[in-house]
Amino acid sequence: MNRKLIYVLLSLFFCCLSVSAQGATKSDLQLQAEGEHAKGHIATARYLYIRSFEDYVSNGQLQQGVWCATKATALYYNENFYKEAFDLLRRVDQTIEAKAQGTDKDALHYMTTKERLQMYMKLRKTASALDQLNIMERQVGAVHNDSLSNDLLYNKAIYYYSFGQNQKGNAVFKEMSDKLTAVGDYDKVDQVYQTLIANGRKSNNASMVAQSYSNYIEWKDSVNALKKAAEIDALNQRIAANEATIADKDSSLSSRQVIIIGLIVLAVALAAALIFGGLVLLRFITTTRKQKKTINELKENNALKAKFISNISAQLDPSLQRLDSKIPEVKALKDFSEHIQTLAQLDTNNDEVELEEVQVQSYCEAMMEEIRGKVKDNVELIVKAPKMSAMINKEYVSHILRHLLNNAAIYTPEGGHITLDFKKRSAHTQQFLVLDTGCGIPEEKREDVFKPFLEIKDLSQGDGLGLPICKQMAQKMNGDLSIDASFTKGTRFVLDLRA
Repeated sequence: MNRKLIYVLLSLFFCCLSVSAQGATKSDLQLQAEGEHAKGHIATARYLYIRSFEDYVSNGQLQQGVWCATKATALYYNENFYKEAFDLLRRVDQTIEAKAQGTDKDALHYMTTKERLQMYMKLRKTASALDQLNIMERQVGAVHNDSLSNDLLYNKAIYYYSFGQNQKGNAVFKEMSDKLTAVGDYDKVDQVYQTLIANGRKSNNASMVAQSYSNYIEWKDSVNALKKAAEIDALNQRIAANEATIADKDSSLSSRQVIIIGLIVLAVALAAALIFGGLVLLRFITTTRKQKKTINELKENNALKAKFISNISAQLDPSLQRLDSKIPEVKALKDFSEHIQTLAQLDTNNDEVELEEVQVQSYCEAMMEEIRGKVKDNVELIVKAPKMSAMINKEYVSHILRHLLNNAAIYTPEGGHITLDFKKRSAHTQQFLVLDTGCGIPEEKREDVFKPFLEIKDLSQGDGLGLPICKQMAQKMNGDLSIDASFTKGTRFVLDLRA
């Protein structure tokens, strides 16, 4: 077979090894080498391929490096620089021995051995070429890779054809085509045959063309028979599947009838359940409407009561103002009247609470300063507030803190301390905390202190409306006022405010 034909055929399966190496990201040096090669600058391309090999090896990319080295080798021996080519391959093999391990080592050596095979075939050294082919066979046996196995078969065929052993070449070529045919890769086999015939014609090898064409026709007939057999088998499988489906449908028909009857019964039951559910829902809606009406009436009555009480308190206020506030009972009655009006206003007022910006530290210090003259001896007043601003309803917050601090001043004994603390809990949540070291509030009474009119008391000792008013103010600000149950060394009130 013509040498030109051999090298063309070699290129067809050379990609089996080179694809994996080129599939990785190419370095700039490799891209430059390929560019120079395409321009026909062989010496420059060869130099850049060797540089690429060295660069890849230094980065631990052996496969790409060996691929570049084999490209440089081919550029050497294609210009008959065989010594340089053999020297480069010897250097590559030494690198593989030093860097690679296991089956990777055999796969990389396969690439260099194949280059030696090409050179010996070009030099027409039959024995040396056969030695390389045997080495390649041992390497493939160690690697167990299908791509290398196919490449080895192809190189065997080329070797036999190159040295006039056409019968062996045909046998190996048939083995290769049978392997590809077995896995259904008909297009690749067809391409190989077409290329073989075309290149035989180009080399004017009539016997090669005739034999290849004969083998191709024989293979084509066998493939057509395989395809028809596969189509018939697939059709038979479809027929069998359809028959099984029909049989299954026939066998399940009676069970489906039972299911249909069951579904009808279930539908009737569901319809009855829906009717019953509709009646229940209608009754529920009617009851809910009545409850809403009752609630609205209660709200109206509550508002009217609050308004009525507020009016009575307002009417009594002029008379109370004429009485002497120095009398404890009169002062208690005036405070009670004021508290009643405040509660009534909170119940009836649905306006949105307005916020204003305050400097927290100075505001808290001013609130604490109000009780300085009211505390017992040696009571320490502590303010823990950061230098920051906050948006609050100053009227309500001041009322609440003033009431809590005044209570703390009353109940904190000598030598105790009262603390006003501010904490920013989140972007939309903040707290004022008032704590004292007084006797504390019993656990069973903590919930009751926020409920108005819970018990009848002597007004001169307080009307019990101060904390309920503070609670309602806190709720008007979308917050809450509570007692910290975890604090046991006195009382700690927590005013939660949410933006």
